[in-house]
Amino acid sequence: MVECRNYIRTLHRVNDTTMYVCGTNAFSPTCDYMTFVKGQLKLEGKQEEGKGKCPFDPFQRYSSLMVGNDLYSATSINFLGSEPVVLRSSDLALRTEFKSSWLSEPNFVYMDFVGESFNSLDGDDDKVYMFFSENAMEYDFSSKVTVSRVARVCKGDMGGQRTLQRKWTSFLKARLDCSLPEPSLPPIVQDVFLLKNENWKESVFYAVFTPQSGLSEVSAVCAYSVSSIRDIFNEGKFKTPVAVETSHVKWVMYTGEVPVPRPGACINSVARKMGMNRSLDLPDKTLQFIRDRPLMDEAVRPQTGGPLLVKRGALLTRIVVDSVLALDQQRYAVMFIGTENGYIQKAVNYAGEMFIIEEIQLYETSVPISTLRLSSSKGQLYAGSEFGAIQMPVSNCSRYETCVDCILARDPYCAWDLQEEHCCSVDSVSYIETAIQSLKEGDLSQCSPPDPVAAVDFTLVPGNNIQLPCQLHSNLAQVVWRFAHHTLHSDKKYYIFSRGLLVLQASESDAGLYTCDSVELINGRPYNRTVAVYQLQLHSDAGVGESSTPSNEVTDSSPSIYNVITAAPEPNSGREDPLTPQNQSDTSKVTGLEVAVALLSLLCLCLMGVIFCIWNQGRFGCFKFAKRPSESEVKRQSAEYMHIPSRTSEIKLLEPESGRPCSANNNHSVVDFKGNGEHHFTPMANISSLDGLGYINDESEI
Repeated sequence: MVECRNYIRTLHRVNDTTMYVCGTNAFSPTCDYMTFVKGQLKLEGKQEEGKGKCPFDPFQRYSSLMVGNDLYSATSINFLGSEPVVLRSSDLALRTEFKSSWLSEPNFVYMDFVGESFNSLDGDDDKVYMFFSENAMEYDFSSKVTVSRVARVCKGDMGGQRTLQRKWTSFLKARLDCSLPEPSLPPIVQDVFLLKNENWKESVFYAVFTPQSGLSEVSAVCAYSVSSIRDIFNEGKFKTPVAVETSHVKWVMYTGEVPVPRPGACINSVARKMGMNRSLDLPDKTLQFIRDRPLMDEAVRPQTGGPLLVKRGALLTRIVVDSVLALDQQRYAVMFIGTENGYIQKAVNYAGEMFIIEEIQLYETSVPISTLRLSSSKGQLYAGSEFGAIQMPVSNCSRYETCVDCILARDPYCAWDLQEEHCCSVDSVSYIETAIQSLKEGDLSQCSPPDPVAAVDFTLVPGNNIQLPCQLHSNLAQVVWRFAHHTLHSDKKYYIFSRGLLVLQASESDAGLYTCDSVELINGRPYNRTVAVYQLQLHSDAGVGESSTPSNEVTDSSPSIYNVITAAPEPNSGREDPLTPQNQSDTSKVTGLEVAVALLSLLCLCLMGVIFCIWNQGRFGCFKFAKRPSESEVKRQSAEYMHIPSRTSEIKLLEPESGRPCSANNNHSVVDFKGNGEHHFTPMANISSLDGLGYINDESEI
């Protein structure tokens, strides 16, 4: 069984040379210290019990965090996975109460630390925030409904003296609200990232949500400020269970008197003035209140009142966010979002409006991005799936060849150097005075007028299908094709798709000038530029050995397919490359029918011959002619087959064993998206040769 292996699930840095590592160890979690000396990893052999620190099941989601020398973990503490726990492993270990009002079949997602004691006016303590989904207890439904939660505990919590001994006295939780445009059940949080600020009150949690029902294909990204979450926990009202006539428990807002010190609060200046310097000093009345009422009445609302980004199609899976300092000396939050079909979307918010800067396909096969990590200092993004890990830069400014492309990309990482005349990273600009960047307005006034696009001559053979390529450089642009000053639309004569125009059954009247324009709205103003021009000339004289007979083939003048597909269309969006259309000639239909009838007649004669041979097998020995191929012939045929080139043969990633889960880091593991179906999208050729992409094919298994 693939589950009965040792999958690394917890990996945290202790110091410059030591890491703390935990693995499932065949459903017997074990932890140890690992050192990195002279380029080699070595286990110290100081094995510790891993129960509560690491999940038993490698397929189970979890989260963990190392704060100082204390390990905070959220997982299951028993073999069956039926006893969830939020545990602090330290000299004074603490855990959650085993009650459904605290945790009800949770699915842990993320955990992070916020140093709220820094410059705190009320002497507050540092916090550990965790995000998860669980069965709702506040809704009256005939079946279980899942909701998303955020919870927090205090770093200095020591448990209670008599009540809640060795249990959290500061565990509080609240519902996360992220309304999708479609009426549905509450969305489920899948991943969270904390974008930290020097002022912790301005730190923001970014969360990815997906629909609870498999019938919907809408996912969203919502942002929550640390200060708004803190206000709900510190000042909000509680929910309390109330028994109704049918012996059913209903959770309603608590309207009674709240004990002092406030239940769930950290030890602060107010508690210290009352002579309570530790949680062990808290009165039983406060502890009993929080033991029975850990849920807040008010939900946490998004920072902007609604989702930052709403996407229809392939569901979002993972998110990381980088803070980028642009030339205008403002910081912009750039989101990198993984999808369930192997894409990375790069998005940014300008003045309340979201822009998808680019969309990059990482894997040739439609596979969910299950791990996403960001190294801001190195400018690298790390993505993982069951096919392996990929390293890629956060930006590739050199791909924008002109000033117009660089400015319209609206990428905070990139700026156009007027002196060097190339698009480069903002960090590498020699003189800021010679660089231009217009993120909010997309102002092109400082760019030199682009050179006119030269027309490409193309021969028109009547009866052929002709493909004219046109690759847009922006995700936000729309393509407009013109012929003889008339705008073209997809119909029986023309087919407009993501990478060009297809002229069906070309005739003499189709000769002329074709223009492909890119039209993009910038602050409500349309910007039009010509991308490609083609001059179709009638083929007057067929060359030697050429046939002037119309064919079903598509005449294609496009270059080879790009290795990285940027701004790829969504699967099944109707903009994919069309199949080669069939010739509509009546003569070809009649000829094809005659050939089919002849083949059918020949097949009937062969079948009658075989039946006759079987009937006379004893007398005539018909089957003696069925000679088995020799071993040399078999080898020759196999060799010929193995030399057939294929697109997938160029992939350098080795596929892991079937059924093995992705070895994600501590906060992310395998998640199953049900009911979303299979998506098909344009394959990517020669993925192993992508510029700036590195591959890690190592299994995290010891």
